[in-house]
Parts: sequence; structure tokens; C-alpha cells
Amino acid sequence: MKDVRVGLGYDCHRLVEGRKLVIGGIEIPHGKGLDGHSDADVLLHALVDALLGALAAGDIGGWFPDDDPRYKDAPGALFVERVMEEVRRRGYRVGNVDAVVVAEEPKIAPHVPAMKKTIAGLLGVTDEDISIQGKTNEKMGPLGRAEGIAAHVVVLLLE
Repeated sequence: MKDVRVGLGYDCHRLVEGRKLVIGGIEIPHGKGLDGHSDADVLLHALVDALLGALAAGDIGGWFPDDDPRYKDAPGALFVERVMEEVRRRGYRVGNVDAVVVAEEPKIAPHVPAMKKTIAGLLGVTDEDISIQGKTNEKMGPLGRAEGIAAHVVVLLLE
């Protein structure tokens, strides 16, 4: 049997004025953006943590510290590319990705095809290997008050 590894990633950021909103590697028109040292792309950051988790290789903060000026405003795609180098170096490939983006606004569904295409390209898989679901928090808590956006990602790595 081939080696199979599963990773789970999570990320969340506050919505603030004066920043672009980038989720899944694409810019989404919105009045606010996510606050963070890098581009604060919750979906790609959660994907990085899922990949690193599957490898038992630490987390995004250990690989790309938020006090390192090299990563100021860095795109999440850069983090995914670097971690995918490690995935391949260890002899693995991505089987599939299942992701949930939790946001009261903006609506995620209209942007899913572009996100899937971007993520599939970064991972070297097809769009059919990527699932992205948009969910609300049903107006409960900080996410439900549209104070931020979160993402949960599960990734399967195959040998």
C-alpha cells in the first residue's frame, strides 16, 4: 500500500479598511481586506498549514514568520509554492483538497471557479481535485458579524 498522509489547516484574519481582499489567490472586490503581515489570504494560508501538517513539518509561522520583512505583503501563492517544493522533495503529490471558507460577506460561490483554477495550478492537480465551499457563520460571533474571514482545509497527500 502506498503511503497516504492527511493534513488539516485553519486560518482566520480580521477584515479592515485599506487592504485588498485576497482569498484563494484571487482578488475579490470588497470594501475591506484581510489584515496581516503578508497578503492574509486565509484560504492559501490554511492550505499551507494543511500541507505542512500532512508532512508533520510544523506550521506556516515557523516557515514564514510574521516578523520577517521578506514576507511583508507576500502573496500566499509564494508560501504554497515553497511548501510544495518540500512536498515533492519528500516524494509526495497532492491527491485532493477540501476547503471551507467562512464569510458572511462577500459571497464566496461566485469566485470558486477562479480559486479552484489558481489552487490547482499551484498544486499541480486538476480543478476536479479541489473542492471549495463558502459558508456563513449564521450571524453568530465575530465571523457572523463580518469582522473577519476564516478557512478550514483538508489535504490528502499520496506517495
